Amino acid sequence: MRILVIEDDPDILTNVANHLERRGYIVDCAEDGLRGYAMAADGNFDLIVLDLGLPRLDGYELCRRLREEARCSTPVIMATARDTLDQRLEGFDVGADDYLVKPFALAELTARIKALLLRSTGTKSQVLEVGDLRLDVGTLSVSRAGQTLKLSPSPLRLLTMLMQSSPAVVHRARLEELLWQDSPPDSDSLRTHIHQLRQAIDKPFDRPMLFTVHGIGYQLRADVD
Repeated sequence: MRILVIEDDPDILTNVANHLERRGYIVDCAEDGLRGYAMAADGNFDLIVLDLGLPRLDGYELCRRLREEARCSTPVIMATARDTLDQRLEGFDVGADDYLVKPFALAELTARIKALLLRSTGTKSQVLEVGDLRLDVGTLSVSRAGQTLKLSPSPLRLLTMLMQSSPAVVHRARLEELLWQDSPPDSDSLRTHIHQLRQAIDKPFDRPMLFTVHGIGYQLRADVD
C-alpha cells in the first residue's frame, strides 16, 4: 500500500513517514501544497494524509482541486490543528474522508488509515500469489507453502513490488527508488535487503523463487520443473 503524506512540519513529516514505513507501507512525502497536489494528481496512491496549513497551496484548496479538477478519488485524511466544527465541516465539504486533530497519536492515525483502506478496497483484502508464496497487502502477512514468514519493512516493500511485477525482471534502479527515492546510499544496501528477503522466502524451502539477473536486477517467479 502506497501513502502520500503532505506536511510542511519536517518533524511531524519524519515521524509519520517513519512510523508508517515500519508498518510496511510505502510512503512518499511532500512539504508544500503545490508539490503535494502534483504528486497526488499524477501518482498512484492508496491514501493521502493531508495537512491544511501548507505553503503555496492550502490543504482545503488542494483537496478541492483533487476532487473537482483531477477527478482523484483517493481517500484523504486531513491531519491538522484546526479543530473547530466549521473547519472540520469545511474539510468534509471539499472532499476529505476523515479528519484527525493535532496533536494525535500515531497509533490512531494507523487505525484510521487501516479503516479507510478497508472501506476503499472492500472487505476482501488483495492477495498477491506467486506459486506457493502469498502476500496479503491489507494485513501485510506473508506465507509460503502455508508457513507464515516474518519480514522487516524494507524487504517487505521489495517483495510487494517483485510479486506485483512477477515474472518480469525488476531493474535494480527501480527497487532502489522504491526504498530511497532519489537518494540511494553509496553502499550496496539493496543487496543486503535482497539477501534478507531471500533468507526469509527461499532458505527454508527446497526451491528458490528469487533470482538475480546479473547486471539488470531481480526476478521473482515460481520454479518451473
